[in-house]
Amino acid sequence: MGFTAKMFFGEYEYKIDAKGRVAIPPKFREEFGWGLVLSRGMELCIVIYPLTEWERIAQKLVDLPPTRSKARRVNRFTFATAFYAELDTQGRIVLPGPLRQYAEIGSSVIIAGVNNYVELWSKANWESEQALMEEQAWQLSEGMEIR
Repeated sequence: MGFTAKMFFGEYEYKIDAKGRVAIPPKFREEFGWGLVLSRGMELCIVIYPLTEWERIAQKLVDLPPTRSKARRVNRFTFATAFYAELDTQGRIVLPGPLRQYAEIGSSVIIAGVNNYVELWSKANWESEQALMEEQAWQLSEGMEIR
């Protein structure tokens, strides 16, 4: 089929250590072996992409016309607060302060696999997002043609 990337799924809660590091779930680590990029998510979360997926997204964004204000804003939102990282020997990454502040993440974090990327949420924001998803599940799926 040509699909070689591993899918990310599941929900995990981890503590953030005194140095601002968080462990990545072991089943996710292999995909981040070549590095990863952290950036702001569209909601109040941090998104983590394997480097290969980030390069694919970056190429799509670079192809947007720079004469369009929406394209410029999406690029600023995505790239101005992006950080490259590598897993340490214990499978941890440092969560940059600006991203932690944006996502309102304190001493613990919810790590959610979302198919081809991972999201990091504060527990409170994740609970709000889950409630919203549960409330709107039928509306979100209606009209989508998934076969």
